[in-house]
Amino acid sequence: MKSAGPEIAAEFLGTALLVATVVGSGIMAERLAGGNVALALLCNTLPTGAILFVLITMFGPISGAHFNPVVTGVFWCQGEIPGRLALLFCLAQVAGGIAGAGVLYVIASGKAGFDLAGGFASNGYAAHSPGGYSMVACLVAEIVLTLMFLVVILGATDGRAPKGFAPLAIGLCLTLIYLVTIPITSGSVNPARSTGPALFAGGWAIQQLWMFWVAPILGAMLAGFFYSWLAGDDQVPPQEPVVGEEASTTVVEIIEN
Repeated sequence: MKSAGPEIAAEFLGTALLVATVVGSGIMAERLAGGNVALALLCNTLPTGAILFVLITMFGPISGAHFNPVVTGVFWCQGEIPGRLALLFCLAQVAGGIAGAGVLYVIASGKAGFDLAGGFASNGYAAHSPGGYSMVACLVAEIVLTLMFLVVILGATDGRAPKGFAPLAIGLCLTLIYLVTIPITSGSVNPARSTGPALFAGGWAIQQLWMFWVAPILGAMLAGFFYSWLAGDDQVPPQEPVVGEEASTTVVEIIEN
């Protein structure tokens, strides 16, 4: 039986790098922008989309480059990844999110005056929403934008989609999503991204973490149903690996064994 170790390691490392970039750019954006809100948004969102594009290109041929438990969940529901591997991917992604936030914490805490009063770029609602948005508004935003993100991923990796554009489409989609959601929830659509910094910030960030699991899961479920209908077939067409052919071959080998 072929070992799933490389695929799991790719998901762990890719998620760690993604979360470190997202949280790091969130912490630094305000300082770099000098109080300019529009520039702060760009300083936060552009690195997020860019690192996702790079990571998908790097790790797509190895694991399919999910880096998000709800992405893995949707591909599992579509029959593209076996249940055991999906569970291991999710565990690796959450562990990677914690590791990425931990590395960033060690770096950030090395500067005099650092503290966690700002929430360590944790996701929040109501009093802890950057724009003061209500719990319902934040819940709806995360559900709808997760749905959008997953539909783009399913469409970009569809066997009928133009080859080679998935990393760009997915990276740009996340950039647009974060432009919308950063003022609302600090931007999530990924439970692993939310869990890492929340564990270090503690307090309210952990108390509100439930939303950033529930909303993406609901959004992913809706995306799966919607894309199945949108594809126009009784069954969603076979998904291609994000880049290259090696990722799908690996999954097939694991299923067969």
